[in-house]
Amino acid sequence: MKQNTFSQRAVLRNGGSGITSKKSVSLHFGIYNMSETQNIEYKSSWRDEFLRWICGFANAQGGTLYIGKDDNGNVVGVKNAKKLLEDLPNKITSFLGIVAAVNLHETEQEDYIEIVVEPQPNPVNYKGEYHFRSGSTKQELKGAALDKFLLQKYGKRWDGVPIPNVSISELKQETFEFFKEKGITSKRLSEACRKDTPEQLLNNLKLTDNGHLKRAALLLFHPDPEKFVTGAFIKIGFFRTNTHLLFQDDIHGNLFEQVEKTMEFLLTKYTKALISYKGLSRIETYEYPEYALREALLNAVAHKDYAGCTPIQISVYDDKVMIWNMGQLPENWTVDMLQEKHTSIPYNPDIANAFFRSGYVEAWGRGIEKINELCAEAGLPLPSITYNHSGCWVEFRKAVDFNSLGLNERQIDALSYFKTKGEITSSEYAERYKVTDRTARNDLSDLENKEILIKQGETKSAKYVFK
Repeated sequence: MKQNTFSQRAVLRNGGSGITSKKSVSLHFGIYNMSETQNIEYKSSWRDEFLRWICGFANAQGGTLYIGKDDNGNVVGVKNAKKLLEDLPNKITSFLGIVAAVNLHETEQEDYIEIVVEPQPNPVNYKGEYHFRSGSTKQELKGAALDKFLLQKYGKRWDGVPIPNVSISELKQETFEFFKEKGITSKRLSEACRKDTPEQLLNNLKLTDNGHLKRAALLLFHPDPEKFVTGAFIKIGFFRTNTHLLFQDDIHGNLFEQVEKTMEFLLTKYTKALISYKGLSRIETYEYPEYALREALLNAVAHKDYAGCTPIQISVYDDKVMIWNMGQLPENWTVDMLQEKHTSIPYNPDIANAFFRSGYVEAWGRGIEKINELCAEAGLPLPSITYNHSGCWVEFRKAVDFNSLGLNERQIDALSYFKTKGEITSSEYAERYKVTDRTARNDLSDLENKEILIKQGETKSAKYVFK
């Protein structure tokens, strides 16, 4: 690769003294063309509106804005480069209140300017607008997204915001007693807590801020938290198909009441139980492990983005239960990471702490692992977890009685063998069972017709994916 020698002059403004220093440094670099990324933006010329892009970098992970390069990173030159070198530091400081390194690069082709922006600990605005760099694009934050951003910048979470003009006397005494009983039984609270007043409990749980109740306190203990938080309830529906709703219920009240009522409805109205007896004792075996459903429900309630004003939604079918909540994974996390050992990073720390103290949840991020273990012990498929920009789905499925479907031994074995991979191709099937391609395709087409697999593609290389 061709090597080019050029000189770099850097102008740095000292934010404290306002002193400007200049220096000339000779550097030897290869010139690499890079596409725009999370941390790189190219502009062929300067306009003051590009201060919004600098604002976006400052509010995100930082980045570099190049002036005098096209969208592919090729140097096209910039007019009045030396004047910009003098003006830009002042404009950045005046409009954004931050200091950025502005460097002039003189190359054999043309000159260009590099503006290096560091991530800022405090929110940065441009004329009252808050911009944020996400991927390779800039977006202006508004509404709930802006609220969330500002809270995070100041080290707060949504559930930790204090709400004025609500007194402790308006909270539900019965819920405090329920909380204490649960916590003492699970040994997360001491026996001495029985004598604690609601005010003492709230202070110990860090649910007050300068004499005001936090949002978490209202969600956990107020008889009607929807007076303060729109959509703070749970919807359950029984579906014959995706478009055929047979019946539904809305579960209201504080979060403890919602969890208890929802579990009662799921186990007594929306799913069935096999009744058996051991001696004189009646034993109920539910279609899905009770504690697995409860753990998934608690995760949905504790990690929900309540600023989205959308209720948790539970869709029950003859063969599956789906739990959805609006929420976000921690930054840089994937769904696969949830299936591994991971730390606990609650979306609503104050709510999660109260659930922990009541014995509802653990503090070690083992919820998904426990759900998987319980389903495996019950002979059920492992629940699937899907996540997109709208929220998170957890789906429980019943075990399929393959023998009742008239499957041959190859098909039954394949459903077990390929389950962890999640898909089958006819060539893999033919190779494992030493059959012709035609037989493999016939067997897999039969599984598709019986709605066990979904075919993707139309050629011989088509994949059959587990539903």
